[in-house]
Amino acid sequence: MTLVAVRTEGDSLVDGYRAVVGDGPIRILESLARQLRGHRIAMVNSTATGGGVAEILHRLVRLLNELGVPTTWEVMTGDTRFYGITKTIHNTLHGWPGALSEEDHAYYLAMNRRAAESLALDADLVLIHDPQPAGLAELRRQAAQRWVWRCHIDLSSANSAVWDFLAPRIAHYDAAVFSHVTFVPPMPVPAYLAPPSIDPLSDKNRELDESEVEELLAPFGLPTRRPLVTQVSRFDRIKDPIGVIDAFRLARRREEAHLVLAGGSADDDPEGAEVLAEVRAKVGKASDVTVLLLPPDAHLVINALQRRSTVVLQKSLREGFALTVSEALWKRRAVVASAVGGIPLQVIHERTGLLARSIEGCASQIIRLLRSPELRRRLGGEGREHVRDNFLHPREARDYLALFARLIDIAHGS
Repeated sequence: MTLVAVRTEGDSLVDGYRAVVGDGPIRILESLARQLRGHRIAMVNSTATGGGVAEILHRLVRLLNELGVPTTWEVMTGDTRFYGITKTIHNTLHGWPGALSEEDHAYYLAMNRRAAESLALDADLVLIHDPQPAGLAELRRQAAQRWVWRCHIDLSSANSAVWDFLAPRIAHYDAAVFSHVTFVPPMPVPAYLAPPSIDPLSDKNRELDESEVEELLAPFGLPTRRPLVTQVSRFDRIKDPIGVIDAFRLARRREEAHLVLAGGSADDDPEGAEVLAEVRAKVGKASDVTVLLLPPDAHLVINALQRRSTVVLQKSLREGFALTVSEALWKRRAVVASAVGGIPLQVIHERTGLLARSIEGCASQIIRLLRSPELRRRLGGEGREHVRDNFLHPREARDYLALFARLIDIAHGS
Protein backbone atom coordinates (compact mmCIF):
# COMPACT_ATOMS: atom_id res chain seq x y z
CA MET A 1 0.00 0.00 0.00
CA THR A 2 1.55 3.31 -0.98
CA LEU A 3 0.89 6.99 -0.61
CA VAL A 4 1.45 8.88 -3.85
CA ALA A 5 3.44 12.08 -3.58
CA VAL A 6 1.79 14.68 -5.80
CA ARG A 7 4.04 17.44 -7.11
CA THR A 8 3.02 20.87 -5.83
CA GLU A 9 5.79 23.09 -7.13
CA GLY A 10 5.74 24.91 -10.45
CA ASP A 11 3.16 27.12 -12.10
CA SER A 12 -0.33 27.36 -10.64
CA LEU A 13 -2.78 24.86 -12.13
CA VAL A 14 -5.64 27.20 -11.22
CA ASP A 15 -4.13 30.05 -13.24
CA GLY A 16 -3.29 27.71 -16.10
CA TYR A 17 -6.82 26.34 -16.28
CA ARG A 18 -8.26 29.85 -16.06
CA ALA A 19 -6.37 30.72 -19.24
CA VAL A 20 -7.88 27.69 -21.00
CA VAL A 21 -11.52 27.61 -19.84
CA GLY A 22 -12.08 31.22 -18.80
CA ASP A 23 -12.69 32.97 -15.50
CA GLY A 24 -16.31 31.86 -14.96
CA PRO A 25 -15.74 28.11 -14.49
CA ILE A 26 -12.77 28.77 -12.19
CA ARG A 27 -14.78 31.16 -10.01
CA ILE A 28 -17.40 28.44 -9.54
CA LEU A 29 -14.65 25.98 -8.62
CA GLU A 30 -13.14 28.39 -6.10
CA SER A 31 -16.56 29.03 -4.54
CA LEU A 32 -17.18 25.30 -4.06
CA ALA A 33 -13.71 24.89 -2.55
CA ARG A 34 -14.49 27.59 0.00
CA GLN A 35 -17.54 25.59 1.09
CA LEU A 36 -15.25 22.64 1.85
CA ARG A 37 -12.63 24.53 3.85
CA GLY A 38 -11.87 22.59 7.01
CA HIS A 39 -12.55 19.24 5.34
CA ARG A 40 -9.96 16.74 4.08
CA ILE A 41 -10.29 14.39 1.10
CA ALA A 42 -8.58 11.03 0.53
CA MET A 43 -8.54 9.44 -2.93
CA VAL A 44 -7.87 5.72 -3.39
CA ASN A 45 -7.25 3.62 -6.51
CA SER A 46 -5.19 0.54 -7.39
CA THR A 47 -2.28 1.87 -9.46
CA ALA A 48 -0.07 4.96 -9.45
CA THR A 49 0.88 4.61 -13.13
CA GLY A 50 -0.86 3.41 -16.26
CA GLY A 51 -4.50 3.96 -17.11
CA GLY A 52 -6.75 6.98 -17.13
CA VAL A 53 -7.64 7.03 -13.43
CA ALA A 54 -4.02 7.40 -12.33
CA GLU A 55 -3.46 10.16 -14.88
CA ILE A 56 -6.50 12.05 -13.62
CA LEU A 57 -5.50 11.73 -9.97
CA HIS A 58 -1.96 13.01 -10.51
CA ARG A 59 -3.38 16.42 -11.45
CA LEU A 60 -6.75 16.44 -9.70
CA VAL A 61 -5.19 15.91 -6.28
CA ARG A 62 -2.77 18.76 -6.91
CA LEU A 63 -5.58 21.02 -8.12
CA LEU A 64 -7.72 20.38 -5.04
CA ASN A 65 -4.78 21.18 -2.78
CA GLU A 66 -4.17 24.43 -4.67
CA LEU A 67 -7.83 25.31 -4.13
CA GLY A 68 -7.34 24.96 -0.37
CA VAL A 69 -8.97 21.53 0.10
CA PRO A 70 -6.30 19.22 1.60
CA THR A 71 -6.32 16.04 -0.49
CA THR A 72 -4.19 12.90 -0.36
CA TRP A 73 -3.91 9.93 -2.73
CA GLU A 74 -3.48 6.37 -1.51
CA VAL A 75 -2.77 3.38 -3.78
CA MET A 76 -4.05 -0.06 -2.87
CA THR A 77 -1.47 -2.45 -4.28
CA GLY A 78 -2.00 -6.16 -4.78
CA ASP A 79 -0.36 -9.36 -5.95
CA THR A 80 -0.75 -11.36 -9.16
CA ARG A 81 -3.71 -13.34 -7.85
CA PHE A 82 -5.56 -10.22 -6.70
CA TYR A 83 -5.02 -8.44 -10.01
CA GLY A 84 -6.23 -11.54 -11.84
CA ILE A 85 -9.42 -11.50 -9.79
CA THR A 86 -9.99 -7.78 -10.25
CA LYS A 87 -9.32 -8.06 -13.99
CA THR A 88 -12.09 -10.65 -14.12
CA ILE A 89 -14.33 -8.29 -12.14
CA HIS A 90 -13.50 -5.46 -14.55
CA ASN A 91 -14.18 -7.54 -17.66
CA THR A 92 -17.37 -9.19 -16.41
CA LEU A 93 -18.81 -5.89 -15.22
CA HIS A 94 -18.29 -4.72 -18.80
CA GLY A 95 -20.32 -7.76 -19.92
CA TRP A 96 -17.34 -9.92 -20.90
CA PRO A 97 -17.42 -13.68 -20.18
CA GLY A 98 -16.02 -14.85 -16.85
CA ALA A 99 -16.90 -15.82 -13.30
CA LEU A 100 -15.62 -15.60 -9.73
CA SER A 101 -15.32 -18.55 -7.36
CA GLU A 102 -15.99 -18.48 -3.63
CA GLU A 103 -12.22 -18.60 -3.16
CA ASP A 104 -11.92 -15.50 -5.36
CA HIS A 105 -14.50 -13.72 -3.23
CA ALA A 106 -12.60 -14.57 -0.06
CA TYR A 107 -9.24 -13.49 -1.47
CA TYR A 108 -10.65 -10.19 -2.75
CA LEU A 109 -12.07 -9.40 0.68
CA ALA A 110 -8.85 -10.46 2.42
CA MET A 111 -6.81 -8.07 0.27
CA ASN A 112 -9.28 -5.27 0.96
CA ARG A 113 -9.05 -6.04 4.66
CA ARG A 114 -5.24 -5.82 4.47
CA ALA A 115 -5.53 -2.46 2.71
CA ALA A 116 -8.06 -1.20 5.25
CA GLU A 117 -5.51 -1.85 8.00
CA SER A 118 -2.65 -0.03 6.28
CA LEU A 119 -3.97 2.85 4.18
CA ALA A 120 -4.30 6.37 5.59
CA LEU A 121 -8.06 6.83 5.34
CA ASP A 122 -8.75 9.20 8.22
CA ALA A 123 -10.00 12.04 5.99
CA ASP A 124 -13.62 13.04 6.47
CA LEU A 125 -14.34 12.73 2.70
CA VAL A 126 -13.14 9.55 0.97
CA LEU A 127 -13.39 8.88 -2.77
CA ILE A 128 -12.74 5.26 -3.84
CA HIS A 129 -12.10 4.56 -7.52
CA ASP A 130 -13.35 1.38 -9.21
CA PRO A 131 -13.89 -2.19 -7.98
CA GLN A 132 -10.41 -3.06 -6.70
CA PRO A 133 -10.70 -1.12 -3.38
CA ALA A 134 -14.51 -1.09 -3.26
CA GLY A 135 -14.55 -3.23 -0.10
CA LEU A 136 -12.80 -0.58 1.98
CA ALA A 137 -15.94 1.26 3.09
CA GLU A 138 -17.48 -1.71 4.93
CA LEU A 139 -14.13 -2.45 6.56
CA ARG A 140 -12.88 1.00 7.50
CA ARG A 141 -15.39 3.85 7.42
CA GLN A 142 -16.20 5.78 10.59
CA ALA A 143 -19.53 7.34 11.47
CA ALA A 144 -18.49 10.95 10.79
CA GLN A 145 -17.00 10.20 7.39
CA ARG A 146 -18.61 10.51 3.96
CA TRP A 147 -17.58 7.87 1.42
CA VAL A 148 -18.18 7.91 -2.35
CA TRP A 149 -17.56 5.08 -4.82
CA ARG A 150 -16.44 6.29 -8.25
CA CYS A 151 -17.13 3.67 -10.95
CA HIS A 152 -15.33 4.22 -14.27
CA ILE A 153 -16.91 1.09 -15.81
CA ASP A 154 -19.98 0.71 -18.02
CA LEU A 155 -22.26 -1.53 -15.93
CA SER A 156 -25.13 -1.61 -18.42
CA SER A 157 -24.31 -5.24 -19.35
CA ALA A 158 -22.74 -6.31 -16.06
CA ASN A 159 -22.54 -10.00 -15.14
CA SER A 160 -25.29 -10.29 -12.52
CA ALA A 161 -23.40 -12.75 -10.27
CA VAL A 162 -20.32 -10.50 -10.12
CA TRP A 163 -22.43 -7.39 -9.49
CA ASP A 164 -24.34 -9.26 -6.77
CA PHE A 165 -21.00 -9.84 -5.04
CA LEU A 166 -19.94 -6.20 -5.40
CA ALA A 167 -23.26 -4.49 -4.63
CA PRO A 168 -23.23 -5.26 -0.86
CA ARG A 169 -19.82 -3.60 -0.70
CA ILE A 170 -21.25 -0.48 -2.37
CA ALA A 171 -24.14 -0.37 0.10
CA HIS A 172 -21.68 0.96 2.70
CA TYR A 173 -21.07 4.16 0.68
CA ASP A 174 -23.04 7.39 0.83
CA ALA A 175 -23.14 7.76 -2.97
CA ALA A 176 -21.79 6.37 -6.23
CA VAL A 177 -20.58 8.30 -9.28
CA PHE A 178 -20.79 7.13 -12.90
CA SER A 179 -19.67 8.53 -16.24
CA HIS A 180 -23.00 8.07 -18.05
CA VAL A 181 -26.62 7.56 -17.03
CA THR A 182 -26.83 4.25 -18.94
CA PHE A 183 -24.02 2.83 -16.78
CA VAL A 184 -26.06 2.98 -13.56
CA PRO A 185 -27.53 -0.34 -12.33
CA PRO A 186 -30.14 -0.62 -9.58
CA MET A 187 -28.20 0.89 -6.69
CA PRO A 188 -28.33 0.57 -2.91
CA VAL A 189 -27.14 4.22 -2.65
CA PRO A 190 -27.83 7.46 -4.58
CA ALA A 191 -26.07 7.69 -7.96
CA TYR A 192 -24.57 10.83 -9.53
CA LEU A 193 -23.05 11.56 -12.93
CA ALA A 194 -19.57 12.99 -13.56
CA PRO A 195 -17.71 12.08 -16.77
CA PRO A 196 -13.91 11.86 -16.47
CA SER A 197 -11.63 14.49 -17.96
CA ILE A 198 -8.21 15.31 -19.37
CA ASP A 199 -5.60 17.86 -18.37
CA PRO A 200 -4.92 20.43 -21.13
CA LEU A 201 -1.72 21.53 -19.37
CA SER A 202 -0.09 18.10 -19.07
CA ASP A 203 2.73 16.80 -21.24
CA LYS A 204 0.23 14.52 -22.97
CA ASN A 205 -2.01 17.39 -24.05
CA ARG A 206 -0.01 20.64 -24.12
CA GLU A 207 0.78 22.34 -27.40
CA LEU A 208 3.82 21.05 -29.33
CA ASP A 209 5.48 22.76 -32.25
CA GLU A 210 6.43 20.82 -35.37
CA SER A 211 10.09 20.53 -34.40
CA GLU A 212 9.16 18.95 -31.05
CA VAL A 213 6.88 16.47 -32.81
CA GLU A 214 9.66 15.53 -35.24
CA GLU A 215 12.22 15.07 -32.46
CA LEU A 216 9.92 12.96 -30.29
CA LEU A 217 8.89 10.61 -33.10
CA ALA A 218 12.26 10.30 -34.85
CA PRO A 219 13.40 7.23 -32.85
CA PHE A 220 10.44 5.17 -34.11
CA GLY A 221 11.15 5.46 -37.83
CA LEU A 222 7.55 6.16 -38.79
CA PRO A 223 6.89 7.00 -42.44
CA THR A 224 6.63 10.71 -43.23
CA ARG A 225 5.01 10.51 -46.67
CA ARG A 226 1.98 8.45 -45.71
CA PRO A 227 -0.88 9.46 -43.38
CA LEU A 228 -0.86 7.82 -39.97
CA VAL A 229 -3.91 6.02 -38.62
CA THR A 230 -3.36 5.55 -34.88
CA GLN A 231 -4.92 3.90 -31.86
CA VAL A 232 -3.44 4.67 -28.43
CA SER A 233 -4.68 2.21 -25.79
CA ARG A 234 -3.60 -0.41 -23.31
CA PHE A 235 -3.05 -3.76 -25.00
CA ASP A 236 -6.38 -5.14 -23.84
CA ARG A 237 -8.88 -7.32 -25.70
CA ILE A 238 -11.67 -4.93 -24.78
CA LYS A 239 -9.81 -2.26 -26.80
CA ASP A 240 -9.93 -4.66 -29.81
CA PRO A 241 -6.45 -4.13 -31.29
CA ILE A 242 -6.99 -7.17 -33.55
CA GLY A 243 -10.15 -5.58 -34.92
CA VAL A 244 -8.22 -2.36 -35.50
CA ILE A 245 -5.74 -4.25 -37.69
CA ASP A 246 -8.57 -5.88 -39.65
CA ALA A 247 -10.32 -2.54 -40.21
CA PHE A 248 -7.09 -0.88 -41.29
CA ARG A 249 -6.32 -3.65 -43.78
CA LEU A 250 -9.74 -3.16 -45.37
CA ALA A 251 -9.13 0.59 -45.62
CA ARG A 252 -5.65 0.04 -47.09
CA ARG A 253 -7.20 -1.64 -50.12
CA ARG A 254 -8.55 1.79 -51.05
CA GLU A 255 -6.15 4.36 -49.56
CA GLU A 256 -2.46 4.69 -48.67
CA ALA A 257 -1.81 4.88 -44.92
CA HIS A 258 0.28 3.48 -42.07
CA LEU A 259 -1.20 2.05 -38.87
CA VAL A 260 0.30 2.69 -35.44
CA LEU A 261 -0.87 0.69 -32.43
CA ALA A 262 0.66 2.37 -29.39
CA GLY A 263 0.09 1.46 -25.79
CA GLY A 264 1.49 0.36 -22.51
CA SER A 265 0.45 -1.59 -19.48
CA ALA A 266 -0.98 -0.86 -16.06
CA ASP A 267 0.24 -2.34 -12.77
CA ASP A 268 -3.18 -3.88 -12.13
CA ASP A 269 -3.67 -5.43 -15.61
CA PRO A 270 -2.10 -8.92 -15.84
CA GLU A 271 -3.25 -9.63 -19.43
CA GLY A 272 -1.32 -6.90 -21.24
CA ALA A 273 1.71 -8.98 -22.27
CA GLU A 274 -0.49 -11.77 -23.61
CA VAL A 275 -2.55 -9.38 -25.74
CA LEU A 276 0.59 -7.63 -27.01
CA ALA A 277 1.94 -11.01 -28.18
CA GLU A 278 -1.34 -11.67 -30.02
CA VAL A 279 -1.10 -8.27 -31.74
CA ARG A 280 2.49 -8.83 -32.83
CA ALA A 281 1.59 -12.25 -34.21
CA LYS A 282 -1.30 -10.73 -36.16
CA VAL A 283 0.91 -8.00 -37.63
CA GLY A 284 3.66 -10.44 -38.56
CA LYS A 285 6.12 -8.87 -41.00
CA ALA A 286 3.71 -6.27 -42.39
CA SER A 287 5.56 -3.08 -43.28
CA ASP A 288 2.50 -0.82 -43.00
CA VAL A 289 1.85 -1.44 -39.28
CA THR A 290 3.95 -0.30 -36.32
CA VAL A 291 3.36 -1.66 -32.81
CA LEU A 292 4.80 0.50 -30.03
CA LEU A 293 5.04 -0.64 -26.42
CA LEU A 294 5.48 2.60 -24.52
CA PRO A 295 6.52 3.17 -20.89
CA PRO A 296 4.04 4.80 -18.48
CA ASP A 297 5.82 8.17 -18.71
CA ALA A 298 5.75 8.43 -22.53
CA HIS A 299 3.25 11.28 -22.38
CA LEU A 300 5.09 13.57 -24.77
CA VAL A 301 5.50 10.75 -27.29
CA ILE A 302 1.76 10.05 -27.19
CA ASN A 303 1.07 13.76 -27.59
CA ALA A 304 3.33 13.94 -30.65
CA LEU A 305 1.92 10.74 -32.11
CA GLN A 306 -1.67 11.95 -31.83
CA ARG A 307 -0.73 15.31 -33.37
CA ARG A 308 1.06 13.64 -36.28
CA SER A 309 -1.87 11.30 -36.98
CA THR A 310 -4.33 12.00 -39.76
CA VAL A 311 -6.97 9.73 -38.18
CA VAL A 312 -7.17 8.56 -34.55
CA LEU A 313 -9.11 5.39 -33.73
CA GLN A 314 -10.73 4.04 -30.60
CA LYS A 315 -12.30 0.78 -31.71
CA SER A 316 -13.27 -0.54 -28.29
CA LEU A 317 -15.69 -3.43 -27.82
CA ARG A 318 -16.61 -2.16 -24.34
CA GLU A 319 -15.59 1.12 -22.78
CA GLY A 320 -15.98 3.11 -19.61
CA PHE A 321 -15.11 6.42 -21.22
CA ALA A 322 -11.87 6.30 -23.29
CA LEU A 323 -9.98 9.46 -22.40
CA THR A 324 -7.82 8.90 -25.47
CA VAL A 325 -10.80 10.16 -27.49
CA SER A 326 -10.88 13.49 -25.65
CA GLU A 327 -7.10 13.71 -25.96
CA ALA A 328 -7.29 13.37 -29.74
CA LEU A 329 -10.25 15.74 -30.06
CA TRP A 330 -8.41 18.33 -27.96
CA LYS A 331 -5.62 18.19 -30.55
CA ARG A 332 -8.16 18.79 -33.35
CA ARG A 333 -7.72 15.27 -34.71
CA ALA A 334 -10.35 13.47 -36.76
CA VAL A 335 -11.60 10.51 -34.69
CA VAL A 336 -13.29 7.25 -35.64
CA ALA A 337 -14.57 5.40 -32.58
CA SER A 338 -16.94 2.66 -31.54
CA ALA A 339 -20.40 3.66 -30.37
CA VAL A 340 -19.93 2.04 -26.94
CA GLY A 341 -19.74 3.20 -23.34
CA GLY A 342 -18.91 6.86 -22.82
CA ILE A 343 -17.51 7.39 -26.32
CA PRO A 344 -20.76 8.84 -27.77
CA LEU A 345 -20.60 11.55 -25.09
CA GLN A 346 -17.40 12.69 -26.77
CA VAL A 347 -17.91 11.71 -30.40
CA ILE A 348 -21.17 13.23 -31.61
CA HIS A 349 -21.54 11.50 -34.96
CA GLU A 350 -20.81 13.76 -37.95
CA ARG A 351 -20.26 16.73 -35.63
CA THR A 352 -17.20 16.05 -33.46
CA GLY A 353 -16.13 12.74 -35.01
CA LEU A 354 -17.42 9.58 -36.65
CA LEU A 355 -18.90 6.53 -34.92
CA ALA A 356 -18.65 2.96 -36.19
CA ARG A 357 -20.29 -0.29 -35.14
CA SER A 358 -18.31 -2.90 -37.07
CA ILE A 359 -14.94 -3.60 -38.63
CA GLU A 360 -16.35 -2.74 -42.06
CA GLY A 361 -17.93 0.45 -40.74
CA CYS A 362 -14.66 1.50 -39.11
CA ALA A 363 -12.81 0.91 -42.40
CA SER A 364 -15.37 2.94 -44.32
CA GLN A 365 -15.05 5.91 -41.97
CA ILE A 366 -11.24 5.75 -42.11
CA ILE A 367 -11.45 5.96 -45.91
CA ARG A 368 -13.82 8.95 -45.72
CA LEU A 369 -11.44 10.87 -43.50
CA LEU A 370 -8.31 10.01 -45.47
CA ARG A 371 -10.03 11.38 -48.58
CA SER A 372 -11.46 14.59 -47.09
CA PRO A 373 -9.17 17.19 -45.47
CA GLU A 374 -12.16 19.51 -45.09
CA LEU A 375 -14.13 16.91 -43.12
CA ARG A 376 -11.10 16.30 -40.89
CA ARG A 377 -10.72 20.04 -40.28
CA ARG A 378 -14.39 20.56 -39.41
CA LEU A 379 -14.66 17.59 -37.06
CA GLY A 380 -11.37 18.46 -35.37
CA GLY A 381 -12.39 22.05 -34.69
CA GLU A 382 -15.80 21.08 -33.31
CA GLY A 383 -14.21 18.32 -31.26
CA ARG A 384 -11.77 20.62 -29.51
CA GLU A 385 -14.52 23.02 -28.42
CA HIS A 386 -16.67 20.12 -27.22
CA VAL A 387 -13.82 18.92 -25.00
CA ARG A 388 -13.12 22.45 -23.74
CA ASP A 389 -16.74 22.79 -22.62
CA ASN A 390 -17.19 19.33 -21.10
CA PHE A 391 -14.13 17.16 -20.51
CA LEU A 392 -11.33 19.16 -18.88
CA HIS A 393 -10.17 18.78 -15.26
CA PRO A 394 -11.82 21.92 -13.83
CA ARG A 395 -15.26 20.49 -14.65
CA GLU A 396 -14.52 17.12 -13.04
CA ALA A 397 -13.12 18.81 -9.92
CA ARG A 398 -16.27 20.95 -9.79
CA ASP A 399 -18.49 17.87 -9.92
CA TYR A 400 -16.65 16.14 -7.07
CA LEU A 401 -16.61 19.23 -4.87
CA ALA A 402 -20.32 19.83 -5.51
CA LEU A 403 -21.11 16.24 -4.52
CA PHE A 404 -19.05 16.43 -1.33
CA ALA A 405 -20.67 19.76 -0.42
CA ARG A 406 -24.09 18.16 -0.90
CA LEU A 407 -23.18 15.19 1.29
CA ILE A 408 -21.96 17.51 4.02
CA ASP A 409 -25.17 19.55 3.83
CA ILE A 410 -27.25 16.36 4.08
CA ALA A 411 -25.23 15.24 7.09
CA HIS A 412 -25.89 18.58 8.77
CA GLY A 413 -29.58 18.46 7.92
CA SER A 414 -29.38 21.46 5.54
